Amino acid sequence: MASTFSDMTPQIKLSFVGTAAEDAVFGRGVAALCRGVREYGSLNKAAKNMSMAYSKAWRIMKTTEEAFGVQLLERDGAHGSTLTPEGDRLLDAYEEVQRRTSAYAAAALKELLAE
Repeated sequence: MASTFSDMTPQIKLSFVGTAAEDAVFGRGVAALCRGVREYGSLNKAAKNMSMAYSKAWRIMKTTEEAFGVQLLERDGAHGSTLTPEGDRLLDAYEEVQRRTSAYAAAALKELLAE
């Protein structure tokens, strides 16, 4: 049977790891919460959009902020939340590293499996 790999694509799971706490990561989940806050102006709405309890989303964000030593969200009580400039910067950096890594992996896979 002839083998073709034309329908294969690599999937990269990127995480930024904090040095202060070994289990602290800024990965897909935290990035999705941050994107939701950016889009909806609310951590609660971001969590609901991900079918996640607000309390869990709050704990995740708080743990991440503590581990990285940076405030990601500006909380305004009942008026919602916004990303801080540092939160925006970290999310943008995460998305760009993810984009570049995925593009590199796709090109490398194509090259390595070329017939």
